[in-house]
Amino acid sequence: MKLHELKYTEKSRKDKKRLGRGTSSGHGKTSGKGHKGQNARSGGGVRPGFEGGQTPLFRRIPKIGFTNFTKKRYEIVNLSALEQLDITEITPQVLKSKKLINSEKSLVKILANGKISKALVIKAHKFSKVAKDAIEKANGKTEVI
Repeated sequence: MKLHELKYTEKSRKDKKRLGRGTSSGHGKTSGKGHKGQNARSGGGVRPGFEGGQTPLFRRIPKIGFTNFTKKRYEIVNLSALEQLDITEITPQVLKSKKLINSEKSLVKILANGKISKALVIKAHKFSKVAKDAIEKANGKTEVI
């Protein structure tokens, strides 16, 4: 197979509807827009969500709560996950490469779910008190970024 020999499979691509090409085309004269009216005019039509003057759905339903844009959201990593890694120095970049967090820019909090037996140097944005004690008990170090 060569690049110039590639072809789409049959019926995988559909031709666009050709409007206004005579009466026998099935889409001639009014081109599927009916007779006159707002939707038949050029530039006509109504915005998305318009319900003919009736109060639209997005205005009828109640609005509750709000999203606090200043809130800090932490990605959580447990000690049990860190125990399985065969690395001594753990940073957000390492956690991202091991797919324990989604982004290396996100804030990381270490929680004490599980046990840790080896000495690790862990750099994170936050540690729970129990997790910090467990890491230091195993001769490890915690660094707040």
